[in-house]
Amino acid sequence: MANRKVIHFEKWRVVQAFIVLLLVAGFGTTTGSSAWASPCTAVEVVVARGTDEPGYLGSGVGDPLYATLLQTLPVSSSAYRVNYPADLRDPTSISRGTQDMTAHIMWQSSICPDQRFILVGYSQGAVVTHGVLGTGIVTALGGMHTLPFDMEWRVAAVLLFGDPVRLVGWNVPDLYGWRTANYCTGGDPVCGAGFDFGAHGNYGWAMWPAAEFAASRV
Repeated sequence: MANRKVIHFEKWRVVQAFIVLLLVAGFGTTTGSSAWASPCTAVEVVVARGTDEPGYLGSGVGDPLYATLLQTLPVSSSAYRVNYPADLRDPTSISRGTQDMTAHIMWQSSICPDQRFILVGYSQGAVVTHGVLGTGIVTALGGMHTLPFDMEWRVAAVLLFGDPVRLVGWNVPDLYGWRTANYCTGGDPVCGAGFDFGAHGNYGWAMWPAAEFAASRV
């Protein structure tokens, strides 16, 4: 009974974090879809954009981050935009994000045996990335698609921005801890204890630190 109460409490904390996300949603809508297969580059950057975030990989984080990674990565790279609604009004959004990210990594791995991946998640996309990696508080919500254990070596780095899971005190599984960087702008209420909703859209400062961290893990 005690364990059930703990699980219920943790689920409610995640719900609280998602409510905060709903309050800061409103980047605008995005259209278009990405190709399923990418070239067999040494590294592929797989990006789950934030809620209603415009841009291909995401104008707030994904697009500028990839532009920076092109200057720092020591090997060839490509990018993939996770195909999911990125809409918290859609109850299947996060689950569909984990399904697409996981399926894409597995498909790419089957056609590019040596390819590795940099996983990027911003805001709601960070929750998607947690689900793929198997973070307990997210997988407990149900319907998540998690990367098989024997695929973990393919994940070169994980970059998270404005992460709601950080707000409730959770992190990626220990297996991925040393290759994960989690960035939270001061005052951002989605990932920290701040009250500045504008801070959730201010991650330009983190592009170079994140790109250099990823380059050091490739």
